[in-house]
Amino acid sequence: MISPRRQDQLGVFALFEHLDSTIEACKALRKAGFRKFRAYAPLPEHHLLEEGLGHRQSPVRVFTLAGALTGAATGFAFTTWTSMDWPLITGGKPVFSIPAYVVIAFELAILFGALATVIGLFINAGLPNFRRPVGYHPECSNGSFGIRVTAPASRAAAAKEILDGFGPSELRDDNQVDSDD
Repeated sequence: MISPRRQDQLGVFALFEHLDSTIEACKALRKAGFRKFRAYAPLPEHHLLEEGLGHRQSPVRVFTLAGALTGAATGFAFTTWTSMDWPLITGGKPVFSIPAYVVIAFELAILFGALATVIGLFINAGLPNFRRPVGYHPECSNGSFGIRVTAPASRAAAAKEILDGFGPSELRDDNQVDSDD
């Protein structure tokens, strides 16, 4: 069942043979005010992400930093708590020996940073995705590039005209409901 809010959304799919025309079509769509579009590529292309879709930096690095700082703090807290709970005062040795704690803090920073990176990767990639891909064309795995635009019914013709201006090898209306846009 299509929700009333999604009934007025139409999809347009264009298949391109060259990366340059795909990037330029994405730029033109962004310039025209379209925000709900997806680009499909046969392999990871940083030009398509950076120039075409406007993605600059990956947010996964924030997860890594937060995980590493949490791990280092946990390492220092754990070793400090252990020294306070079971003090071994021998030969004038201080209760808190920071140089010895650095090793544990470093190891936990690496562990927590790696785990947070994996979690951040899954969150930002939207994995696991149990929905079938909407607007995907099998040729996007064989060397072609695709763009699927979701737009209100009143602007779908404008999106189709913009995409047609860049010479796609295939241009079609794609009226499947995109459940995550």
